[in-house]
Amino acid sequence: MQSSHRPHILASRPASLCAAVAAALLAGCVSTAPVVGGGDKGPVTGSAGGAATENKNSTLEHCDTTLGTLGVVEDQNASWYQELRNYKLGSTIPVIRLMIQQSNCFVIVERGNAMQSLNTERALQQSGEMRGGSNFGKGQMVAADYTMSPSIQFSQNTGGVGGALGGFSPGLGVLGAVAGGMKTNEAATTLILIDNRSGVQLAAAEGTAKNTDFNIMGGLFGGLAGGAAGGYSKSPEGKIIVAAFADSYNQLVRAVRNYKAQTVKGGLGTGGALGVSGGSTAASKAVSGAAKPAAKPAAKPAAKPAAKPAAKPAAKPATTTP
Repeated sequence: MQSSHRPHILASRPASLCAAVAAALLAGCVSTAPVVGGGDKGPVTGSAGGAATENKNSTLEHCDTTLGTLGVVEDQNASWYQELRNYKLGSTIPVIRLMIQQSNCFVIVERGNAMQSLNTERALQQSGEMRGGSNFGKGQMVAADYTMSPSIQFSQNTGGVGGALGGFSPGLGVLGAVAGGMKTNEAATTLILIDNRSGVQLAAAEGTAKNTDFNIMGGLFGGLAGGAAGGYSKSPEGKIIVAAFADSYNQLVRAVRNYKAQTVKGGLGTGGALGVSGGSTAASKAVSGAAKPAAKPAAKPAAKPAAKPAAKPAAKPATTTP
């Protein structure tokens, strides 16, 4: 009698186990102790202290010789910066500064919000409130040779194959759930390098990144889990943007390693080689000079007729003496 019920009991255990796991996940009651250094690593990770780095991404470009000092400035009024809020993402500057320092290509100087703190310390020194020897006198700030400006051309979820499965049978089971949770994230970014003394753009580079996010738990439980697994990362949009910036930076470094200054005849900022008629630049004067008709050569005076030689007087006949 007992043996007759055993198959039924064994068959019910997998279903009961799955139901228990699903209920626990949906209830959000499963948790573990936080692990220092745990979690998924992004495209830019690790640390930097001066020229020393720890656990950096091996694909990041590296310079043996530092090229100068650099400040990173965002245009916070740009539309792309406002779009970051849709992904609950903040400033791109911290991660960009990390990868720049890890590359050793530039020395970072503060030109962001922390400048307010720097100025506060100097104001305290000037007020006389600081202890003697605090050494906050003038002439210690390091100039930024260059400014780097980041921008995001686009970052979007390009959809997936979930909609294409609408006509398929529910019998696809887990396969259908996984496919239904697939989506593609894409991003394109640009980094521009400006010379601060001249205002000349020295280099620019565009980078891209793309991945496929498998929102498995959302697919298995019809989205009720609220993306509990979240694909392979907690913030796929954020990590794909960082990966695109890393690609931009790698390409920019490769360009400046082989840097060759652009030159203009006559020098930069003196009018350029493209002149306009009536302008005052050297190229414009050349254009105006070429537009004038060529002067006619002066008429030569008529040649004087050659002077005829004077006629010789006729010879007198010789006289005879009678």
